Amino acid sequence: MTKSPQIGRFRRVLGEAGVEELLAKTIEAAVQMQAVRKSELQRVIVDTTVQEKAVAYPTDSRLLEVARAKVVQLAQRAGLRLKQTFEREGRSLRRRAGGYAHAKQFKRLRRVLKRQRTVLGRVLRDVQRRLLEVPQDVRDRLQPWLERAERIRLQRPKDKHKLYALHAPEVECIGKGKARQPYEFGVKVSVAVSAKQGLMVGARSLPGNPYDGHTLAEQLEQTTVLLQDLGVKPHTAIVDLGYRGADADIGGVTLIHRGKSRSLTRSQRRWLKRRQAVEPAIGHAKHDHGMKRCWLKGAEGDALHAVLCAAGFNIRWLLRAIARRGIAPAFLRSLWLLSALAAFASRLATLARPALLVGTAR
Repeated sequence: MTKSPQIGRFRRVLGEAGVEELLAKTIEAAVQMQAVRKSELQRVIVDTTVQEKAVAYPTDSRLLEVARAKVVQLAQRAGLRLKQTFEREGRSLRRRAGGYAHAKQFKRLRRVLKRQRTVLGRVLRDVQRRLLEVPQDVRDRLQPWLERAERIRLQRPKDKHKLYALHAPEVECIGKGKARQPYEFGVKVSVAVSAKQGLMVGARSLPGNPYDGHTLAEQLEQTTVLLQDLGVKPHTAIVDLGYRGADADIGGVTLIHRGKSRSLTRSQRRWLKRRQAVEPAIGHAKHDHGMKRCWLKGAEGDALHAVLCAAGFNIRWLLRAIARRGIAPAFLRSLWLLSALAAFASRLATLARPALLVGTAR
């Protein structure tokens, strides 16, 4: 997870190249401690997943009300006196829309949405008329928000390239065919792991929701850069059927997927059975290392978050490798003693604080 303010400043200074260097160091550490051989890094499994953005589910009614409230808030901060803010009516319309949608009363819901669009349009026109009353720098700050609000007002359910969050225009709607969650809102992320040991050797965000086959060359390029200090280059990529037709884009790398089963050698068929090994790696990266939900701002935040989650996955992978090799007991015992002492000291401080307060009161 990457929530600490210090880590936030740290990652902004490093940028995407810097956090990729951090990921490369975790791979080098695995090779140096002989937890993985260099030759094992030449075969990689590549797959894509969705890194969701920290946004609410984008219903039309909610987006319209959020846009109205935000425009009113910005106008008031800029010192503009609006004719009407529609504060009470906006909240009432939002509640009614939720009730009608729940009851499947869609004609009434459409009437409420129409009124919400009318209200938002009136607020936007009122602000536009009064923009000349404020300095140019204030106008420049307001203009992007006004454009986004107008875009929300005009978009319809069947439109393409919709705006799904007022504060995060980079959010995309991605359908992965899941029965429980048909649509996810965020950015597509490509992940590469070593075929035998499951060490992450690449992770990058893919804005624009591209076809999987068109992303393989970019992912292999990143993996090659991360492994260049080790003198290793991937020569085999094991993928699912979403990558069919990508052979021409990846140069001398051999592509193995189920659609080629008749032409594969016995060894390649054996490696194809390892393709599913990337799925638990993605699951752990999401649920243990924060890739499931990105809280960082903008497209750059999406890119940094994906790489940092992969680095966190590798650090835990290294700790498990240390435990398997028998190096861990003394190290883990010392960590446990330190944590126990810290908890005991914290408990003493908590117990002592009321006594100090009583003494001060006397």
